[in-house]
Amino acid sequence: MSTASEEKLEIALTHEAENHKWRMDKKAGGDAAFKGMTALFAFAVLAILLLMLVELAGESFPAMRKFGWRFVPGKEWDAVQGLFGALPYLWGSVVSSVLALALATPLSVATALFITEIAPKKVGGLIASLVELLAAIPSVIYGLWGILVMAPWLQRTVQPFLAEKFGFLPFFQGAPYGVSMLAAVFILMIMVVPIITSITKEVLLTVPQSQKEAAVALGATRWEMIRMAVLPYGKSGILGAVILGLGRAVGETMAVTMVIGNTPQISLSLLAPAYTMPSVIANEFAEATSKIHTSALMEIGLILLFVTLAINILAQFLLWSVTRGQKGGGRI
Repeated sequence: MSTASEEKLEIALTHEAENHKWRMDKKAGGDAAFKGMTALFAFAVLAILLLMLVELAGESFPAMRKFGWRFVPGKEWDAVQGLFGALPYLWGSVVSSVLALALATPLSVATALFITEIAPKKVGGLIASLVELLAAIPSVIYGLWGILVMAPWLQRTVQPFLAEKFGFLPFFQGAPYGVSMLAAVFILMIMVVPIITSITKEVLLTVPQSQKEAAVALGATRWEMIRMAVLPYGKSGILGAVILGLGRAVGETMAVTMVIGNTPQISLSLLAPAYTMPSVIANEFAEATSKIHTSALMEIGLILLFVTLAINILAQFLLWSVTRGQKGGGRI
């Protein structure tokens, strides 16, 4: 090969190397830009949360300065005298959400198991579609049905029966008002069931068919197969669905406001009216005339935000505990 040909080949290789380097630098620049953009969006979400916390804390400062830590355990709420306490609303939110979840969880899991493991495919698909349709209904429709249909029915039938048969218990004492903690529990249960059922159904569909067939091959009945192979595999996802349902129940406003009675009191009786944190904010924020009243409502919102964050942190911890226990598993 001549010297001129060698020089041309060397020049061509040099150009090709430079072009390759330019293309790689361009790709690296695009990757860096994409990484920076996604990081910006992620931190923007955190910045929004931080801004909400700062604004709520700032608006709540007058109530914090006047009442201090007495605001949380305080039971009195008198806008005329400027006396405010959050305990009745905290009590109403926690009790109604926990009881609704206790009723909704077994119903939702059983419905999801029926759809995925027992019902024929067409029937299961129809039921799944109806459940998802229930999840799409606006909460004000649930509240309207609750105040016009469910609450009168509870007042005429369920509450008198509970008071007569179980009135010796503090949970079923008092007059049947209709609008009550019991009505709020039922309406929340109805609203939470579609969410937990839909997510649980998707979780159960991810269970490997080979795992279920292995359980059956070992002589397990259908119930034993579900208990030993299906539920243990999907328990972390089911737990996540339950926590999402709890978050929905705690933050629900309109439906609960319409059926709970909106009375700031603490009572063990489920037949008595109650109040929740979202409900008092929705009912009184437009009517708050004094600065201390507005600040007290903002502090209620701050407490509600912290309760929601605590629920999500607890959910993450529980999911981490469950998934950690599943590592290295796989046995039925």
